[in-house]
Amino acid sequence: QVQLVESGGGLVQVGGSLRLSCAASGRAFSSRAMGWFRQAPGKEREFVAAIGWSIGTTYYADSVKGRFTISRDNAKNTVYLEMNSLKPEDTAVYYCAATSRNRSYSTKESDYTYWGQGTQVTVSA
Repeated sequence: QVQLVESGGGLVQVGGSLRLSCAASGRAFSSRAMGWFRQAPGKEREFVAAIGWSIGTTYYADSVKGRFTISRDNAKNTVYLEMNSLKPEDTAVYYCAATSRNRSYSTKESDYTYWGQGTQVTVSA
């Protein structure tokens, strides 16, 4: 069993930055791909970024490419999402997710087995 706890959300002005963290408990963090998803009010949850477990390959949604950076620290069982140049449309609840062991990273929600409770990010104009 894996538990994920997100932190770092909050209120920020347009153009500002935030760093989200996702702390994982349980086994085999280093062998799990990790992803960030977000859900804005009235919208479906969408993929934001993912990082692989083997060599740390990263992948981003087009809407955040060049502004967001996903990274992981396997010694701390933590994955991060550095968000820069934030826009009002980035306002959402951000969720961290983990795959089962040795799965490749993915943009699909259904490929992730474990989910955090989410952290709110609000970007004010």
